[in-house]
Amino acid sequence: MNPRVSKASAANNYQLNLVFTNGEHGVFDCSKMLDFGVFKELRNKHYFKQVKVIDGTVVWPNEQDICPDTLYLDAKKSD
Repeated sequence: MNPRVSKASAANNYQLNLVFTNGEHGVFDCSKMLDFGVFKELRNKHYFKQVKVIDGTVVWPNEQDICPDTLYLDAKKSD
């Protein structure tokens, strides 16, 4: 099983700064998702910044979420 998210914060340009349960850090770009279904609401930058971590994944108040495996596998990792 891939690590889960332990911390998340919204950055500029619809990116999420993530810390995973294995200590790795990464940046996940949400901009490619903003034209699809429930994710259109994330275009509102104030709303996008309301991201939080619940049960190892990122979520927003209106129940948008992103699979923790997708976050881990697609995030650009850093030291």
